Parts: sequence; structure tokens; C-alpha cells
Amino acid sequence: MKSKRRVSEKVLEALAERLALTLETGSESWPLPYPPQSDPDFPPVHPKDKQQVIDLGIGLLQADKGMFDRHLSIVVDMIVPHRMNLSDDPFEIHERWLLKRLDVLTERLLFAIATEWLAQALDRSNPSPDRWWLSVVMVNGLCGASHGQPVHQGYHLVESIALAERPGTWHTQPDVSNANMDWNPHGMVPRTTSVVAHEAGAEAAVWLMTQLENSGEERRKLLIEWCRLLLERKELIVPLGISQILIRRASDSSQEVSSRVVVCLAKLIEGDKDSGLECIRILNSREDLLTRRAMADVLTRLFRRITTDAIPLLNSMLEDEDESVLAAASATIGDLRFLDKEMWADKIRELCDHKSQTVRRNIVYTIRDYLEEYSDDKRQIIPKLWGDGDETVITRLRELLMRMDEVDADRFARTIRSLEHLNIDGLWAPMKIRNQERAEQWQLWLEGKAEQPETPPAPEIHISNMTEGELPELSDALDTLDDMGFLD
Repeated sequence: MKSKRRVSEKVLEALAERLALTLETGSESWPLPYPPQSDPDFPPVHPKDKQQVIDLGIGLLQADKGMFDRHLSIVVDMIVPHRMNLSDDPFEIHERWLLKRLDVLTERLLFAIATEWLAQALDRSNPSPDRWWLSVVMVNGLCGASHGQPVHQGYHLVESIALAERPGTWHTQPDVSNANMDWNPHGMVPRTTSVVAHEAGAEAAVWLMTQLENSGEERRKLLIEWCRLLLERKELIVPLGISQILIRRASDSSQEVSSRVVVCLAKLIEGDKDSGLECIRILNSREDLLTRRAMADVLTRLFRRITTDAIPLLNSMLEDEDESVLAAASATIGDLRFLDKEMWADKIRELCDHKSQTVRRNIVYTIRDYLEEYSDDKRQIIPKLWGDGDETVITRLRELLMRMDEVDADRFARTIRSLEHLNIDGLWAPMKIRNQERAEQWQLWLEGKAEQPETPPAPEIHISNMTEGELPELSDALDTLDDMGFLD
């Protein structure tokens, strides 16, 4: 217990210092938003100045020692390394380890305290205005990084504020089933499963998000992370102005911020298509490399959601100078097949002459689908790619042709005829390894000295009938078990 007391005293001292700094930082924006929950008999009174908020927070921390001890035990159990003996006291064994990580401890403790104070502030039966001011200021002060606790815990708190519900109380509301004691098979009770934004709570959440948007790059990156998570709640997109935030940040001066907006596009289009298209227009006009690469990475998802509107994006990316953008964009060519097959086939033929070796290599992946649709290959795409001379392209085509020979000899014959004016010696060597007689027969056929080989018959798959003769008779099996002593 001495070790726990030593850790507790040092953590409490560090926590009080960091709490004061957090409250001072979080209260730089003034005035604070008013609480969404309040007692009409005791209307909330806005604090006079920042110092009043700081003094109130330090006073509550010092007065409620039980709250501190409870959260400290929980946080320590969460962050200490794995213990082989679960009965060991983590404070005694990991005392030095914990004291070296006071920053991690105090951050987690502050988030835990902010969550508890916010829950008390949003308690419908007995709301606490003082804890509302503290929790809002703490969230604003704590959320200064675009990773870790500020992302997930901070988002959770902001979402609770927007809904004016205590953290954690509105997430899980399962239907009552016959497994529950209070299930009524004859009851027909309407149940609303969607969340509803609270007017005053949404204003407070917007206030918090505005503080992030008007801050430095790191906090703007955090804001985009919040927006990405909030897009899962379509009911909050309009009340919180998520679409407008993403449109503004799409033209952010920082490419780190704009590239994170790209990740939000798919969900934004599902919730607000017009705003999503506007974001795409702004992002596609940017010249920074990070955003261009991010846009190329999500092109497939955009094709699924905006269909033909994504074609100009594909065309512009195929004219990019960056190999990463070209690689990602060319790998998306197959998506055109679901929009317009003729356009898709024409685009493949066009890209056969692309200056980038990466693009020419990537279009081979869609050739199998192309031959399924256009087995005659009137566009002469296969000969064009084979004549490219790139070893990677030829290797991938060779694998495709060898498989074609196994499943459709007629199609293979048409394709091989289109290549006979080229050097196809590299095709016969691996085919002879697999089946020398068949490869030689194809060569003789090309010379007009033999008949065209037929498609090999599919291998027969024998499925044993386990019920006829292979299973022992039941009586014999029981006799065997009896002999072994299992039936005693």
C-alpha cells in the first residue's frame, strides 16, 4: 500500500498541474456554450472569467478524492504490461514504470474525469451546470492531437454533447426479446432506433468543432477525424454542419488536412451527395502530391457511388506525372466495365500506348474480363500488349494464355493466330514443361501440319458415397466398442 500511496500522491500532483493547464488552454475561447440540460428552478450562471473555471476544477478534484482513486485504479489496470500473476499489486510491481509515464496517466485520467463530469452535467434528473462548464473546457483543452485519446474518446464526448445524452447511455438499447424477464409477447411498443440531435447540444458541439477548425494544423486534422466518425451518424450531418466543414477543409492550406478529407468522401456522398461532389471538385483541383495520391486510392469507392461522375477523375489521374497516382488509377480501369463496356474496352486499347510502364502492366489484370466480353479481340489488344516487349506484361499474358488453352481451345486458337506475326517463342517453353506433346501439336497446327487441339476434358471429381459400403455396420461398430470397454 505504501507504493500505491506514493504513486497516488505524485500522480495527483501532476494531474492537478495538467488540469490547470488544460482548463486555461480550453477556456481561451470565451464565452462558453450554455448547457443543453438545466434545472428550470436553478438556471445556469455563466462563469465570470477563466480563473473561476480553473479554481472550480482544481477544487472539485481535491474535494473528490474517491473519484480520483477510482479512476486511477482503472487506468493503471488498463495501461500496465501483462502480468503473469494477476494477484500481484500493479502499483507495487510497476511503480517505477508508472512514474516514468505520468503524461500517459494524467491524460487518460483527465479524459476519464471529463467523461464523468459530462455525464453528471447531462443527467436529466439532476443536471450540474458547473460540471458542464468544466467538461466543455476540458474537452477543448485536451483535444490537441490527431491521434490517440483525442480521436476516439474526444469524438465520443462530442457526440454525447450533440445528443445531450450522458456518455454511453444511448449507444446500446437492445430490443426486448423472450430471453428477457420483461418481455411481453403481446406488447406493441414503437421504438426509435435512430439518434436525434439536441438543438442546444448541437450548438455546443459546433462551438467545440469551430475551436478546432480555427486552430493549428494538428487540431484541424483531429477535426477531420471527428467528421469521419460522425458521418456514420447521418442524423448529425446537417445539425453539426459536417458537409460545410469538409468543403472548407478540402481547400485547406495543409495537404495533411486535405488528404484526410479524401477519406471522408465515400460516407459524405452517401449522406450528402451534392456536398460530396463539391468536395471532389475542390480536391481534384489541388496540385499537392499527398492529396492526389489519396484521391487515386479512393477512386474505386467513388466509382461505386458517383458512377459516371468519376470518369473525369480517372482521365485526369491517368495524365498525372506521379507513378503512384498512375498505378492506383490504372488499377481502377475495370470499374468502367460496369458503366459502359464499349468505353471500357476502348480505354484499355488507348492505355496500351500509355507512356507509363506501370499503367501498361496494370491493364493486363482486366484482360481476362475483356476476353470474356470480346473473345474475337477486334481491337487487337493482346497483340499490342505482347508487342510491347515488357517482360512483366508478357509474363502475365503468358499465364493468361496458358490458362486459356486449358479451358477454351478455340479462343486460344484465335488469340494465337493474332500473335503469329510476333515472336512467341517465350510462350512455348513453359507450355512444353506442362505438356510437351500438346505444345508441339499447337506449333504444328500453326504451321498447317496438324489438326487444332481440342479443349482438354475437365478432370473428374470423385465423391465417395460414404453411406454405401464404406461405413461399418452399426452392430459391428457397437461390438467393437463393447470389446474395448467403452460401453460398460
